[in-house]
Amino acid sequence: MTQQKDKVKQPPYAILRGGYKYKETLGMRRVTTYCMDMVETENVLYVLIRSDGNGGHIRRINWKDEDLDIFGNFSWPVQMIQDSEGVLYVSDEADNCIHTLVDDGEKGYVPIGGAAQGAQELESSTAVDKIGEGTLDSPSGIAFEVEENLLVVDTGNNRVQKFTRKGKFIETIISNNEDNSLNMPWGIAVNHKGEIIISDWRNNRICLYDSNGNFIKSFGEIAKSLEGDMLQLDGPAGLTIDDDGDIYVADRNNNRIVVYDRDGKYVTQFTGDATLSKIGKTYIMSSPRVLRLREMSNREIWTKLRAPASVRTYKNLIYIPDFGCHRLQIYEKESYPLTKDEIFEEPNHPTLYNV
Repeated sequence: MTQQKDKVKQPPYAILRGGYKYKETLGMRRVTTYCMDMVETENVLYVLIRSDGNGGHIRRINWKDEDLDIFGNFSWPVQMIQDSEGVLYVSDEADNCIHTLVDDGEKGYVPIGGAAQGAQELESSTAVDKIGEGTLDSPSGIAFEVEENLLVVDTGNNRVQKFTRKGKFIETIISNNEDNSLNMPWGIAVNHKGEIIISDWRNNRICLYDSNGNFIKSFGEIAKSLEGDMLQLDGPAGLTIDDDGDIYVADRNNNRIVVYDRDGKYVTQFTGDATLSKIGKTYIMSSPRVLRLREMSNREIWTKLRAPASVRTYKNLIYIPDFGCHRLQIYEKESYPLTKDEIFEEPNHPTLYNV
């Protein structure tokens, strides 16, 4: 679980994959409108919402699909994570900062990082030098590294910045160079080795760096044997890593979630299996007109994902904020850990035999 407060777990040596089962749909338009991201806690799901046009907030719902309340006030929010003390961090690409919020129902927030225009005065502990290090421009993905410092994808500057959780700038950990040029990076996650994984939006790839920000490799292609039309990532956005080390990528322009193993090898994809949420059923049943319009619509299309901006995993659950359809689609992963003694070593040569 790399998105929230738990430490990243050491994945098993290998796994037996049982499959992925669709579990449930939560939320609906007017409640989880344009959901960008989410955080799970024991009793509450925090859902990051963009408003129509400009604005945004955090909405609380629960597993009963009940709309609890909203808090926070943002301009153009992108992603949200939570630290070990329960503080929520929200990246805001319009305000060019990271907001921090405590779940007390208040709408106040404290920004971390300077505004790109330098108009916002910060405490001396977070001040930056005149060349602009620590200054954010359209930040998107955020994640904690192993020491729980905050990594911020500084999208407009094509780099990754590191701050303390209190907002003090530490360093630019990943920046562009001639050998490896990022082009509008978006998502970020940190694996059990401390390696940093970045979704490179305009280059349609996933980049892997070591803990010091040195480029290792990129991946993202899908085997042509699938005979599909969407072999290439197109606008990869948010990403996350589960307890098995698998990497989940929101392939936004292809309306799907793509899964890779810890080595970057393609595993599978999700395109959507939504059913009617509880809160959606209540709303639709209250309106004969809406009932008739729904009966006349193409119902298969409405089961599919539409422009997902993020994906999150908690234990064996996979949460997909379905941005264009204003809901959460939730799946359950079945996998079994294997020790080194339970599985053959990887062969040096391919074999034609498959189980």
